[in-house]
Order: sequence, then structure tokens, then C-alpha cells
Amino acid sequence: MTPVLLLVDVQNIYYTTRQAYGRHFDYNAFWAQATRGRRVTRAIAYAIDRGDEKQRQFQNILRGIGFEVRLKPFIQRADGSAKGDWDVGITLDAMLHAEAAEVVILASGDGDFALLVDHLRQARGKTVEVYGVPRFTAQALIQSASRFVPIEDHLLLGVSGR
Repeated sequence: MTPVLLLVDVQNIYYTTRQAYGRHFDYNAFWAQATRGRRVTRAIAYAIDRGDEKQRQFQNILRGIGFEVRLKPFIQRADGSAKGDWDVGITLDAMLHAEAAEVVILASGDGDFALLVDHLRQARGKTVEVYGVPRFTAQALIQSASRFVPIEDHLLLGVSGR
């Protein structure tokens, strides 16, 4: 079985699926598809912790599926803007844990990851699959990936409202 590393940018996936489809990402369907015929070396979901009960329940669901959940506190700035970005953490974990995997799967549409994906493919010889909402995934990231997997109906919960 092919060893695979899963890295999920929870905030990016949450907001892009909600904005594009008015629906939530189906983490169980994603896990089933991404790991079919593969052995998971590590699976990490990166989220922002606002400290509410509904969010804790969601994090426990992720753990139940098989994800290690990494949390960063939600920071509200005085000017009203918010901070809660996991780009550096995801990049560091990709660099640290990619060696044990042949395939790296990144669920995010953030174009900042294009450099990481290029490095994993070119310098480390990894196959990199990117899962993202087509309308909100940066072209640079799609082009960097070995394979782009669009997040569409079969990877979403509920019935389409749009």
C-alpha cells in the first residue's frame, strides 16, 4: 500500500465550501477517497480554536476519523481584523513528515502553498494531490500539484442550496 500524508487547512476548506456551495465539507468522504488503497503515515487537520462546544464536537469528529487536530487560538485584533493562519505550521509539518510518504495530500485552495507543492514534487520526488474548491483554489496551486481533485458534490454534506 502506498504511504500517504494528509494535511487539511480546515479554515480554508470551511470557508471555500460554504461560499461556493453553501454546504460543509464531508471529511468522512474525503478520508475514504484520499486513503483508498493507501496507508496513512500521518493525517493532520489544522484549525482555529474559538473555544465553543460545537467546535469541540467537530474536532472530536475529526479525531474519530483519524486526524490529529492541531489548534491555534483565534486572535481578534483591535482594528477588528482576525488572525489565525496555519500556513507556516502546515509547511513545517509537510517538510518534516513527507519523507515517510510517497503521496502528500493537501486540502486547501491557498496559493501560498504553491511553492511548498513545487518543492515536494521537484526536490523530494513526491506526488502531491491538492483538494480544493475549483472557484476558490489559486491557479498557481492547481498548476503545482501532481493532481488537482475538485471538491464537488460527492465531497460535500447535505443537499445543494444553490
